[in-house]
Amino acid sequence: MDPASAGLPDLQLITLAVVLVLLAGLASMTDAALATVSHARATELAREGKRGAGALAAVASDVVRYVNLLLLLRLLCELTATTLVALVAVDTYGIGWQAALVSAGAMTLVSFVVVGVAPRTLGRQHAYAVGRATAPLVRWLGKVLNPLAKLLILIGNAVTPGKGFPEGPFGSQVELRELVDLAEQRGVVEHGEREMIHSVFTLGDTIAREVMVPRTEMVWIEAPKTLQQALYLFLRSGFSRIPVIGESVDDVLGVLYLKDVIRRTQNGDPAATAQPVADAMRPANFVPESKPVDDLLSEMQAARNHLVIVVDEYGGTAGLVTIEDILEEIVGEITDEYDVERPPIEHLDDGAVRVTARLPIEDLGDVFGVELPAEEVETVGGLLAQTLGRVPIPGAKAEVRGLHLTAEGTTGRRNRIDSVLVRRIRPEPGAEQTDENVAENEERQPADA
Repeated sequence: MDPASAGLPDLQLITLAVVLVLLAGLASMTDAALATVSHARATELAREGKRGAGALAAVASDVVRYVNLLLLLRLLCELTATTLVALVAVDTYGIGWQAALVSAGAMTLVSFVVVGVAPRTLGRQHAYAVGRATAPLVRWLGKVLNPLAKLLILIGNAVTPGKGFPEGPFGSQVELRELVDLAEQRGVVEHGEREMIHSVFTLGDTIAREVMVPRTEMVWIEAPKTLQQALYLFLRSGFSRIPVIGESVDDVLGVLYLKDVIRRTQNGDPAATAQPVADAMRPANFVPESKPVDDLLSEMQAARNHLVIVVDEYGGTAGLVTIEDILEEIVGEITDEYDVERPPIEHLDDGAVRVTARLPIEDLGDVFGVELPAEEVETVGGLLAQTLGRVPIPGAKAEVRGLHLTAEGTTGRRNRIDSVLVRRIRPEPGAEQTDENVAENEERQPADA
């Protein structure tokens, strides 16, 4: 049938289709806004006398019914607009593939931009402004089409697996966050408490890989080492639990506890201190790096276990996680009274220079006028660890490009190296510092580090 002969010229059909697309975009924008709006915040806005906030609070209290209604209106407008554009295309090109291609292509592009991307972005960015502006209309439509909305909920619950929402939506995490923010504004909770509560919300979305101590920063001990050597390592590193490895870091055999070593060696018996650490270690617990942190915390609490080894998808050691690592996700960085702020570079009277472990390698090179290797590491602490081949602990020493590096003190709960004492290596009288001497210094490894 010719659309013009039916009483509506093509221009009117296109105009009507444009109006329907805009209405569909409005419904999509309101839907996105309602998904972000919380009932608590809307109620607070209503108390402040904001225009439209009362209607928004009413809509937010029964959001499922209105979301179903908006979905119905959007689909109705889109399908009707598509039909109208198809009629115009048929009138222009006749019945055939050209009309189908033009109508489908045009409406797909328009629906994606005008109904999909742009309105939903605006709805999420300005959720409360959009909600207050559209809530009265949405509420009126809900009253008019209330039986249809209830029918939609029943149909949706019937075809959707699970319990559904027979009495409306459950409290969302967004609403709980809004309540905490309102409590801070009213002085009920402090800012730090608010941050901790928000951290608890995000704990379920955090996995073990995000909070673990990576294998490059792990301090470990080989199984054949003696308890006396282990005690020295405990005292120098500051840790109370250290993994025990076999052939490599990927071969974790167990975990050695400081209190077990002290219990065995406190009597001063040489035979006891000469025992291998393998005799005193406890079994290690392994978890995948994709383990949710909240589940991991519950398991560690139930098992009274403070340290677990994190393995990657190939079974290798990715790092380790302690209960303190998880707690830091909630309360923030844990430090003690020995942690002090140091200047990045401190020149000493004897010509040595004390630098922070996080100082860029280029800055240290500028101080001594030497070019240091910076291909794989960026900080002085990383350079020291790379030269040693393991995590540096206080007292560890290495020589690089004519500089003598000594690790000093630790900072933070993870006992990372806090500062590095750097001295220029003075050549012996009568000897010249050649390239061969520099290369020899770089390859030299300390036996006690």
